[in-house]
Amino acid sequence: MGYMGDRSTLLETGRFVRSAETGSGAAVKEEARAVNAQTAPTDAGFAEEVLAEADGASDAELEARHRVAADRGDPGAMSVLGALLLRRGDLDGAEPYLRGATAEGDRAAANNLGVLLLQRGYPEEAAGWWRVAAVAGSAPAAHALGRHFRERGDEPAAEYWLRQAAESGHALGAYGLAELLEHRGDRGVERWLRQAAEQGHREAAYRLARHLRKGDPAEAEQWYRQAAARGHRRAALHLGALLEARGELKEAGRWYLTSAKQGEARAACALGFLLRDAGDEEGAVSWWKRAAQDGDGNAANALGALHAARGETETAEKWYRIAMDAGDQNGAYNLALLCAAQDRTAQAEQWYRRAAYAGHREAANALAIMLLQVGDAAGAEPWFSKAAEAGSVDAAFNLGILYAGRDDDRTALKWYERAAAAGHTDAALQVGIALVRDGEERAAERHLRCAAGGGSAEAAFRLAALLESLAPPPEPPALGEPVGAARTESEEWYERAAELGHRRAQVRVGMLAAARGDTAVAARWYREAAEAGSRNGAFNLGLLLAREGDEPEAALWWTRAAVAGHGRAALRLALLAARHGDLAEGQKWCLRAMELGPAEVAERAARLRDALAEELSA
Repeated sequence: MGYMGDRSTLLETGRFVRSAETGSGAAVKEEARAVNAQTAPTDAGFAEEVLAEADGASDAELEARHRVAADRGDPGAMSVLGALLLRRGDLDGAEPYLRGATAEGDRAAANNLGVLLLQRGYPEEAAGWWRVAAVAGSAPAAHALGRHFRERGDEPAAEYWLRQAAESGHALGAYGLAELLEHRGDRGVERWLRQAAEQGHREAAYRLARHLRKGDPAEAEQWYRQAAARGHRRAALHLGALLEARGELKEAGRWYLTSAKQGEARAACALGFLLRDAGDEEGAVSWWKRAAQDGDGNAANALGALHAARGETETAEKWYRIAMDAGDQNGAYNLALLCAAQDRTAQAEQWYRRAAYAGHREAANALAIMLLQVGDAAGAEPWFSKAAEAGSVDAAFNLGILYAGRDDDRTALKWYERAAAAGHTDAALQVGIALVRDGEERAAERHLRCAAGGGSAEAAFRLAALLESLAPPPEPPALGEPVGAARTESEEWYERAAELGHRRAQVRVGMLAAARGDTAVAARWYREAAEAGSRNGAFNLGLLLAREGDEPEAALWWTRAAVAGHGRAALRLALLAARHGDLAEGQKWCLRAMELGPAEVAERAARLRDALAEELSA
C-alpha cells in the first residue's frame, strides 16, 4: 500500500511537514508546505528554533545538533530527530525517537510514527497513532486517517476525518474531502477544491478549473493557469486547447510545448497540429512521432494521413495500424478508407467492420453503404440504424433514402427530420419537399430555408417557387414606375439557385428578366442553361434570337431542344421550314412535334402536317 493515497503526510515536526509520493493512482505529486503552525506541546519555543536552524542547515547538521538533546530525553528534539531519520529512510533509527516523543504527548511524533508504521506494513497500528495525533489537533494526521478509511471503503469515517483536516485549513484534507464528495455526487465539491487550490494544491486547482469550465470559463482559465504554472501537465494541455479555440495560437503553442515536454502525449499531438497549420510539417512530424510512441492514437492517425496524402500508402498503413494498437478505432476506419481508395474492397469491409463493432459510427455508415452497393439492403439497414443511433447524421439521412425506396414515406420522413434537425442540408430539402406535398407550406418554407442557406441549389429553387406561389398578386405599378422594378425575395432565391448552376432556376431568372424587358440578361441565363443541357433554356434562347432577327442561330438552339424532346421547339422548326419552302423538312418536324406534345402542340402540328401534305400533292 502506498503512502495514504493522495500524498499523505510523511514527516511532521513542530513546524514543517513534507509529503511522500502516493501509490494510489492520484494524478500528480504534491509538495506540502510548512503548514503545522502548532508546535509540540512540550516545548513551544523549541519549534521556532528548529525552523530558524532549518533555514540554513542541512539535515545532517540538524541531526547532529538535536541528537544530544534527544538522547537526554528532550521530547521536542526526539520528535525532530525522528522526523529527520524517517525522511532519510532510517526507519530503525527513527522509531525509538518517535515513540519516545509520542509517549511524552508530541502529536507531530505520533503522526510521523503512523507514517513509519505504514511503511513497515502495519496500516492498522499506523491508523491508531494517527487517531491519537488527530484527536490532539493534528490536521495532517486527520487527513492521513481519512485516507486510511477511504481506502478501506468506510466513507462515513473517511468523511469525518477528512472534514476535520479540511476545516483546520489543511490543503490535502480539503482536496481529499472534495474527492470523496465528488465520488458520492454530494454538494460542496467546489468549496473544498477552492480551499485546497487557494493554498497551492495544483491538482485541486486543475480539478476546480474542470468543475468551473462550463459555468464560469473565465475563472476556470485562471485556475488552469495556476495549476499549469505549478507544473500540472494536463492543466497546461487544457489551457492550450482553450487558447487555441480562442485563436491565441502563439500562447497555446507555448502551453502545449510545456505540457508535451512534461510527457503529455495529447499535448505533443496538439502541438503537431499547430505546427502543421503554421507550415512547419517537419516539426509537426517530430511531435506526432513523439506522441505516437507514447501511445497517442490520434498522432499516429495524423502521421498516417500525412503519408497517405503523399501517396506513401505502405507507411500510412503502418501508422494506422499503430493507431489501432493504441486503441484508437479511427485507425481501423482510416485503414478502411485507404483500402477502399485502392479498390481493395474485401479488406476495406474488414476494417470498416472492426471499427463499426468498436462503436465507430461513420465506419458503420460506410459499411452499410458498401453492403447497399452490392445489393444487401437487409444487411445494410442495421448498420445504418446503429450509426444513426450513435449520432451519425449521414446515416440518418441514408436511412431516410432506404425507407423512401421501399415507399415507406412516413418512416423515411422521420429519419429525414432527425438528420435535418442536426443540420443535414439534403435531409432538410427532403423534409421540405414532403411538407409541400402534404400542403404544409409554412412548415416546408422553414426547412427549405435551412437547406437553401446550407448551399443547396435545389432547395433555393424550390423555396423561390414556394414563395412565388404564396405571394399575393402584384399591385398595378404607380404612374411612371417601371414594370417589375421591385425585385421579390423569390427572385433573389431563383438567382442564388441559378448562380449555383440550377438549370430550371436559370431559365426562370431568364424569364423574369425578359418580362422586365432586360433581354441581354435573359439571353445570358437562357444560354447558360441551354449549354448545360436545358431544353427549355435552348427553346427560350431560340425565341429571343428569332425576335432579334437571328433565325439561323435560333434554329440551331430549337434543333438542340427538339432533339432533347421539346415539342414546341419541333413545331417552331416545322413552321420555319414551311416558311422557307422546305416542305419535307417541315413534315419531319411536324411528326416530331406530334410525337412529343403536349396536346395543343400535337394538334397544331397535325394541322400543319396536313397542310404541307396538300401542298406537296398539289
